[in-house]
Amino acid sequence: MSNSEVPQPQQPQQPDAKQPGAQPPVTQPPATQPPAGHVPPARNVPPAGYQPPPAYPQPGQAYPAPGQAYPQPGQPYNQPGQPGGFRFEMPTDGPRNFNDVMPKAGFSGMFSVTGLPTELKVSYWIWLIGGMLGVLGGLFGVLGSLALFVVAPGLAVVVLLLVLVALALAAAQIVLVLKMKEGKEWARLALTIVAGVSLVLAVLGGSVGGGGMGQGIGNNWLGFLISAAATVLMWLPNSQAWFNAAKGRA
Repeated sequence: MSNSEVPQPQQPQQPDAKQPGAQPPVTQPPATQPPAGHVPPARNVPPAGYQPPPAYPQPGQAYPAPGQAYPQPGQPYNQPGQPGGFRFEMPTDGPRNFNDVMPKAGFSGMFSVTGLPTELKVSYWIWLIGGMLGVLGGLFGVLGSLALFVVAPGLAVVVLLLVLVALALAAAQIVLVLKMKEGKEWARLALTIVAGVSLVLAVLGGSVGGGGMGQGIGNNWLGFLISAAATVLMWLPNSQAWFNAAKGRA
């Protein structure tokens, strides 16, 4: 048998793609392996030092005062014990000498209310105008009590003492309201005490004076109601936040 007659192995026939039922050959993609030491990038991980933006307050909640930090997300605004919240504490900025009691800018700047919130502006004008009217009314009360010595000396002494106390309170009220405008919490507390004393003077003035003579003592009940309104305005949340910010600037 010659070499030409040696049978050749038959090759498997590839299916014809055009024949019905024929399937194309399946080819596997080459497998890729990551290089040694490869670390996949982390997803949704903030960079180092990232701080989330502050959450906005809900409707009806106040913004923190200037210079105060925002609360953390999920932490409510203006709660007791937090900056801007109301919590009564005894003032720690009390005067150490007579110079601390007097206004820094003197009495020339008493008509300037720049930087005060609206509540404190209204309270300031009430205290200032009330103090000036109290001084003027006290001077007329002194003259009236002196004239009363002719009729009833004993009663005149009591009326004169009450008028002098009211006159001193009116003068102190002017000084205190100027210190309150500087952000001194001790002055605000002192003005609150003045409002309480004006209530006592209104009661005593009404019982002692009885009529026209009692109108010049402590401005009577009208003066107390005005002082009470000014006192409430000093302790509202916006006013409290302003005092806290002023304490931080001191």
